Amino acid sequence: MGFWKSFFGGEESNPEEEKKNAEAKNFDVFKYDGVKAMRMGQFDYAEKCFREALKIQEDLEVHDYLSQTLIRLNRLDEALEELNIIIKAEPDNIAIMLHAAHVAYMQEDYEQMKNFCEQALGVDAENGMANYMVAQAALGQGDLINGIARLTKAIALNEQLGDARLLRAKTLLKLGDVNGAEEDVNWLMAHTEDEEEVLLMAARVAHVKGQNDDALNIYNKVIDLNPFQMDAYRERGQIRYEQGDKKGAEEDMQKLLEMNPNELADVSGDYSAEGVEQAMKRVYSAINPFGL
Repeated sequence: MGFWKSFFGGEESNPEEEKKNAEAKNFDVFKYDGVKAMRMGQFDYAEKCFREALKIQEDLEVHDYLSQTLIRLNRLDEALEELNIIIKAEPDNIAIMLHAAHVAYMQEDYEQMKNFCEQALGVDAENGMANYMVAQAALGQGDLINGIARLTKAIALNEQLGDARLLRAKTLLKLGDVNGAEEDVNWLMAHTEDEEEVLLMAARVAHVKGQNDDALNIYNKVIDLNPFQMDAYRERGQIRYEQGDKKGAEEDMQKLLEMNPNELADVSGDYSAEGVEQAMKRVYSAINPFGL
């Protein structure tokens, strides 16, 4: 029979081959249905698809997709398990190590974050982003000095790392090094355009230096860019309060309370004049311009 099938162009069926083809087809269906579901925000269904695909065969790309899905489902420990599988298979994959470090950062697990970064630095000691993330971990653990040292190294390796400069400016301001913070802020102002966090830092530095008119102008600009920027209202209100502009300070506090009623915690009254005034005194008096 096999002879005649061969003679007339037919082929004998191979159950094992057919099974492999069916599995390969099913794998592709699960994988790409999962990707489609993930992109549509259907993360529960995406997870099921990716797990079914992995039952058929190991695939690092599917593990990566599954990790992204688990992050969106806020199951960060499980996401790290998937990323660790990829790291073990690709011990030189710095991007995945830093992605895992970021997930650990989301968990505020700074020791694990540091470990992932050190793995990345073991592959490339001159990686600016890895040094920046080690600094984030150090600062998360309250180690400000080592944090600044790592940030300085990261910037030396990649001067375009604006996030590193911004974090260094914040940390220097916490330590009372206003001039050092100002240098980073000036660089950021020259190399970025209307970024809220940069403008807020510029306003804080100006405030600490006693340049309150400049600070108020910057806070005004931030609020023009984003009318829902609570830090800008809070900090502008503080300057107005210090300058004796009670009406302006109350207006900022009122706006702040509308966006975040929790500012009234431990203060009696809702949006009464008394409640606003008590909140204003408590909140503005508690703000430390150095960020401590």
